[in-house]
Amino acid sequence: MKILSFGVPCYNSEAYMEKCINSLLVGGEDVEIIIVDDGSKDNTAAIADDYAAAYPEIIKVVHQENGGHGEAVNTGLRNATGVYYKVVDSDDWLDAEGLKKVIGVLKSFIENRKRVDLMICNYVYEHVEDQTSKAIRYTNVLPQDRIFGWNQVGRFRVDQNLLMHTLIYRTRVLRDAGLELPKHTFYVDNLFAYIPLPYVRSLYYMNVDLYRYYIGRSDQSVNEQVMIGRIDQQILVNKLMFDAYSLPEDVFNRRLSQYMMSYLAMICLVTSIMLTISGTEENKQKRKELWQYFRENDVGMYKRLRRGIRGIASNPPGFISSRMMRRGYHLAQKIYKFN
Repeated sequence: MKILSFGVPCYNSEAYMEKCINSLLVGGEDVEIIIVDDGSKDNTAAIADDYAAAYPEIIKVVHQENGGHGEAVNTGLRNATGVYYKVVDSDDWLDAEGLKKVIGVLKSFIENRKRVDLMICNYVYEHVEDQTSKAIRYTNVLPQDRIFGWNQVGRFRVDQNLLMHTLIYRTRVLRDAGLELPKHTFYVDNLFAYIPLPYVRSLYYMNVDLYRYYIGRSDQSVNEQVMIGRIDQQILVNKLMFDAYSLPEDVFNRRLSQYMMSYLAMICLVTSIMLTISGTEENKQKRKELWQYFRENDVGMYKRLRRGIRGIASNPPGFISSRMMRRGYHLAQKIYKFN
């Protein structure tokens, strides 16, 4: 039995995928690595097949027509046989010692018949431009090294959302949630970190800097200009998150509902900022239409989103000039180093 399945979406990843895969091989035969070649046009497919031939008990390769990051995540999940499932993007990697510790704890859950729906670990921004690192940890928010529920979760800072990098779901939770990410859409990691949460009843936090998130390439999806160029995909993800639940009515736990609303509000704020600082009349109209959509589809959710992000910003940010907003956004970048 495999303890942990890794889904590794790959698209034209020949330059960096080996570092990622090698970091996962540290898990040995307790893990399976599902490399999803998403219609690559370089040597990604050949590299993946070479790995599968060298490690047939550990590595699977799926070749598919290009469906985008979300469909690659879906394919990994469809093929996963491990008790737990984690996504690792092909330009990122995992810390070797951290991975060994995590697998040991996951094995103990299974051996002792303890149901844990979600394991949370730290992640580290690895900045290519200035060669600095910034770890995002949850020691002030989550109990450590014990199983807990949502009632034991504290208050997250604005830089402490539970992103895809932090999450190791029990595979059954993702399937019970019916998780199906849209094709040809970036920013679906927000759906991955949001949709399954109401299906999570038990959590476990390890204060381990596990995931290394490589950031700073000009073509990355979180690059500001790239985000503006893909703004329609961001809008789609915002709508899918908004439509998934009516908060707080649809979520069993008050603290979980509060966290989800805060996370959703943050995502909507970022989208609104991108629409504003782009400076185009077309995008200003799209921002207006987005918030009209929220109001028309769930007025209660709309009002809660408008209250802003823990009092530090208004949603949508409509009364600030695009120049001031860009300065504020760049200041937040420097402080929190999120891209």
